[in-house]
Amino acid sequence: MVLYFKARPEDGDYTIFMGIDKYENEELIKYGFPEYIWFHVDKMSSAHVYLRLPKGQTIDNVPEGVLEDCAQLVKANSIQGNKENDVDVVYTPWQNLKKTASMDVGQVGFLNPKMVRTVRVEKRINEIINRLNRTKVERKPDLKAEQEAVNVAERSERKQQFREKKRQEDLERLEREKQAELRSYKNLMVTEKMTSNKEIASTTKSLQELEEDFM
Repeated sequence: MVLYFKARPEDGDYTIFMGIDKYENEELIKYGFPEYIWFHVDKMSSAHVYLRLPKGQTIDNVPEGVLEDCAQLVKANSIQGNKENDVDVVYTPWQNLKKTASMDVGQVGFLNPKMVRTVRVEKRINEIINRLNRTKVERKPDLKAEQEAVNVAERSERKQQFREKKRQEDLERLEREKQAELRSYKNLMVTEKMTSNKEIASTTKSLQELEEDFM
């Protein structure tokens, strides 16, 4: 089961979600997307909370209010972290998560520690948690199928973009060839290079002259 929440609407349409247990967390780790940002209480057990970003947005421009919602939610879903003040929450792009065969279910590391950010949560803010809980929806998604469907759609879009690029390149090539042909034709029609009928007549022997030459 995956729990879905809506972040504060004044900052945009952002979806926050988390697995209900470590096995669901494992699925989310395996079948994520580049648009996901992963959150966890630092050095404590907690839920794995994800934020889905719009395409084109990065970890560097997440609205502060949305960041606070995610940090509060992950703190509230940590047994130890929920009891303490001044808790650090780490977050990083889903693509930066590292999973090896030796790790326990739901356990992750980082491919690049420099891509991990930290936000300090001074205390639990019940107003935020209550607002998020009012938007909570439980779903049991087929994460593998969702990932494959998105991948198929993206591959189809890339193919369409490639075909459109190829078509545009062909049109540009044909236009260049047409312009080159026109330039070549114009060169052939330059006045200095042309001979008039009068000039041809003046340099051509008459029938009588030809007969005289023959005799």
